[in-house]
Amino acid sequence: SLVLLSKGVPQIMAAFGLKSFLDEAGCKLVYYLHRVARGVSLSTTCLLSGFQAIKLCPSDSRWLDLQIRSPRCIVFWCFLCWILQLVVNIYIAMYITGPTNNKNLSMEKLYRYCSSPYPGRLVFSVMAVVYTFMDGVYVVLMAWTSGSMVLVLHRHKQRVQHIHSSSPSPRTAHETRATHTILILVSMFVSFHGLAGILSYRVTQMQSPGHWLRGISFLVSLGFPT
Repeated sequence: SLVLLSKGVPQIMAAFGLKSFLDEAGCKLVYYLHRVARGVSLSTTCLLSGFQAIKLCPSDSRWLDLQIRSPRCIVFWCFLCWILQLVVNIYIAMYITGPTNNKNLSMEKLYRYCSSPYPGRLVFSVMAVVYTFMDGVYVVLMAWTSGSMVLVLHRHKQRVQHIHSSSPSPRTAHETRATHTILILVSMFVSFHGLAGILSYRVTQMQSPGHWLRGISFLVSLGFPT
């Protein structure tokens, strides 16, 4: 919800031609909230997938101790996700500036009326590596935990297959429906965030990105939260 509000509302207002509705403090706050909310959305979705994978592990496995402790740790890990994103994205708040000239939108990069001076090559490279690494870790963990859940469900389905086959009115197994849900979620997660990352990089690299490219990047970035 915070991702949609912090990015969707200002973009829609800009699209309708509202002038200078964000000053410098507003630009910093809104874009900082968007980056934090996006990071928390990524990390907590990954955390949820890991929590579900732990709960699905057989009770006689080596994960038993983690299964017992995980419900008590979930709040701590959610809190840690927020703290990490609040700290990592402080640079964004320092980097964004307000509209320097209402009649000159040549620095238009983030929102229609927020400007962002082009960083040095070293600074840009460092920040790009940090953000790409964090996103990559979340995507890999999400894919790994989802794959683990699908494997556990598949094995369970094979064990109880004779029960389902002897049912007088066979229906789609619960394991199959759960597997489909997991695969849909992880596919959307990886696809939307991967494509959004590529488009965002292209917009950042271009001196004057076109309206179509910015619009598509904007829509794709809101795809998974929606």
